[in-house]
Amino acid sequence: MIRILASTTALALLALPAMAQPTNMQPTRDVSVTYRMNSPPGAGGGAAAPQELRMAFSASTGRQRVDPPGGMGWMLIDRRANTAVMVMDAQRAIMAMPPATVAAMTQGVPAGASFTRQGTATVAGTTCTEWNMTAPQGSGTSCITEDGVLLRASATPPGGTATMVMEATQVTYGPVDAARLTVPEGYSTMQMPTAPSR
Repeated sequence: MIRILASTTALALLALPAMAQPTNMQPTRDVSVTYRMNSPPGAGGGAAAPQELRMAFSASTGRQRVDPPGGMGWMLIDRRANTAVMVMDAQRAIMAMPPATVAAMTQGVPAGASFTRQGTATVAGTTCTEWNMTAPQGSGTSCITEDGVLLRASATPPGGTATMVMEATQVTYGPVDAARLTVPEGYSTMQMPTAPSR
């Protein structure tokens, strides 16, 4: 469960938003966005059902909440402190993400990336600029607003054909409840599980 949540969140935060080079690389004002995620077909060839991911960002604090599909937990990223924790309400516990994972989620433009600016589009009633990107880590496209909100993105791994698409279905500007960007009191701290040695 933990690995699934971490990998889903990392893909949404790392691979997708990093695939553009607009003026703003993160929102400049408070915003909440609901995304529809379409994953590539599974091993049997059938298309997976779309899933929902929600994101909330506070420009004044630099804190970002991501609720991946499945309701297994949520991620709290503090961009100013360069930290990220996974919050599991059912277990009343938190788990700190490793420094490398945090850096990947908060990094800017991937090394060796090249960009091509395309036209503009309207997603969820909001205008954004489209960009194509190629890099050693893969290729992709993204549509980002002038104030740094990712509205649509796709990512394809190197040499691969599988593509994941994420598109906003609702964008709401306005203050984010501070309680949604705070770990509840009394939660215990869990250690990130390590792979068994061989």
